[in-house]
Amino acid sequence: MTAGTAGAANAQRIREFKMPDVGEGLTEAEILKWYVRPGDTVTDGQVVCEVETAKAAVELPIPYDGVVHAVNFDEGTTVDVGTVIIAVDTDPGAGPVQGQPGAGEAPADAAEEDAEPQGRQAVLVGYGAAPSSTKRRARKPQPGAGPQPATRVPHASVGAPSEPVTAGLQAELNGRGAPAPAATAVAVAEPPAVPAAGRPLAKPPVRKLAKDLGIDLAMVVPTGPGGVITRDDVHAAVAPVEAAPAVAPTAPAVGVPAAAAAVGAFDAARERRVPVKGVRKATAQAMVASAFTAPHVTEFITVDVTRTMKLVQELKQDPDMAGLRVNPLLLVAKAFLVALKRHPEANAAWDEANQEIVYKDYINLGIAAATPRGLIVPNIKDAGTKALPQLAAELGELVATAREGKTTPAAMSGGTVTITNVGVFGVDTGTPILNPGESAILAFGAIKLQPWVHKGRVKARQVTTLALSFDHRLIDGELGSKLLADIAAVLERPKRLITWG
Repeated sequence: MTAGTAGAANAQRIREFKMPDVGEGLTEAEILKWYVRPGDTVTDGQVVCEVETAKAAVELPIPYDGVVHAVNFDEGTTVDVGTVIIAVDTDPGAGPVQGQPGAGEAPADAAEEDAEPQGRQAVLVGYGAAPSSTKRRARKPQPGAGPQPATRVPHASVGAPSEPVTAGLQAELNGRGAPAPAATAVAVAEPPAVPAAGRPLAKPPVRKLAKDLGIDLAMVVPTGPGGVITRDDVHAAVAPVEAAPAVAPTAPAVGVPAAAAAVGAFDAARERRVPVKGVRKATAQAMVASAFTAPHVTEFITVDVTRTMKLVQELKQDPDMAGLRVNPLLLVAKAFLVALKRHPEANAAWDEANQEIVYKDYINLGIAAATPRGLIVPNIKDAGTKALPQLAAELGELVATAREGKTTPAAMSGGTVTITNVGVFGVDTGTPILNPGESAILAFGAIKLQPWVHKGRVKARQVTTLALSFDHRLIDGELGSKLLADIAAVLERPKRLITWG
């Protein structure tokens, strides 16, 4: 069977499964766990691995029947969307895959290299023809013309030239005139001093990484096939920048003790470094973007919620709420929804590209949830249309799913406002940062028994503090104050859930 025929047969048998875009425009995902290994039998729809995107952990089913032929990445590897992660032999009964080298056989590409004419010379890095995925033919050297230096040096090459190397090139090759070994010639690549002509070659995730790290791709040395810049190339470009301050430490000032001058030093043996990726990385980037894009304003109000706490206890005994989780957060969420119904202009988004305010006639209520993988904010779709029992059911399901790490990207998209319950940690309140694209976020603090003036007398009452952060481009001080005051009013007298709802 010819190589072409074998390749066609393999293409029919070996089906490759690529990393899908499991979110909305996500560019990469980390492989958390493989459930199969090479040689395992799989069926269409069987979950083969779990991956973590910037939004959630997702299980990936394989769309083929057959036997696992290859698993291309280890657990813990971050893979770009569209990259083949697993291959399945869909016809394992047909025998070994054609064209695969057996024991003691040399791969086809190695055989081709052995068959090359002996007269072929190894070339210096940046000179002459270089391997390329496009299989471009090497340009014929012109008589008397010297080697043409390239502006990009992807990697160092090691070769054994069959003819003598000129003295000038030998000196460059071996570090400014150092004597060269007779058998090998080694070229050490250095980053180019000037950017290459044209746009650097890199995938969108790599371009985003370079942008986040403040690296100019034109100054990065590529090592990928065909001169493509990889993630490792970008990180390698960052390393010298980070290491630069350590080269010339600042001398301590006169009169300053040595211990005081070494405040910036650290003991690496007592530190742990954890890569920032997945949900935690996405959260950090989103919070930075939100904090420095939307002008935040936070207002506070302390409210007597004694009547609300009594209603919580009554609802727990109500047959209509049987089997549902009833807690103060449920009524805070309902109060927020009622207040937004009274002030619908607060439920909006800022469209920077079109310079428009988008007013929304639906409320997707986000609930900030702490999970082992970091903070996520799933939301209840059309929460403003749901009765209290339905809202309680969806709120309970949302929290349980988040704790299990099974929240889907769809459940975290499209939010309009959010509640963060810092009171569960015993915190009075805070100044929460807006979830990107949303207009407001309400922090619900701890409920504590405090002295309070009630009906002209000081009594012990259940009191909490609410904090509302909002985008001042969308919500001015008057609107924000009215919205927060109405939330507090409902919690102070929960019968307003009926009269206002």
